[in-house]
Amino acid sequence: MSAGAKSARDWQSEVHQALRDAGVTVVAYVPDGGHKRLIELCAADRKMRMVPLTSEAEGPCLLAGAWLAGARGVLLMQSSGLGNCINNFGVIKAGQFPFLTLITVRGSWGEANPWMLYMGRNSQPLLELADFHVYRVERPDDAAETIAAAAQMVFTCSSGAGILLTQRLTGAKKFRT
Repeated sequence: MSAGAKSARDWQSEVHQALRDAGVTVVAYVPDGGHKRLIELCAADRKMRMVPLTSEAEGPCLLAGAWLAGARGVLLMQSSGLGNCINNFGVIKAGQFPFLTLITVRGSWGEANPWMLYMGRNSQPLLELADFHVYRVERPDDAAETIAAAAQMVFTCSSGAGILLTQRLTGAKKFRT
């Protein structure tokens, strides 16, 4: 487990259950260490279809298509991939599609990789600029409840939400210097 991550509570299992309860059946993702356990749980769930992406940019359009086909989806990504999605957020906004994304935020608490600082600092402002609701989760106790509330809003109001899973929650990667 990386520095800062809490092991006392299996918040990833609770998040998986919150997604199930929200009716999420499509999980689009780019492999990410911060989402590793959640990806494994979703992949083991027969009611969820995993869609690995070659780029995060594919996620918004894939979820729009899933919605048109009658499915609810979520995009799992790291903050460094958020910039890849900006152009395709126009599809979400113009089509008034629901959009739910869980973003592990690098470049904050305990970060040791300078390349991650820019998007770690700018993820929230970029999501707000795209007119999405933004929620930050720093504690295991808040993860599932926040995601459940965001999913309720997203899927009933056809809105968008980005949930930022901070390094206080997921832990900071250790690098040797």
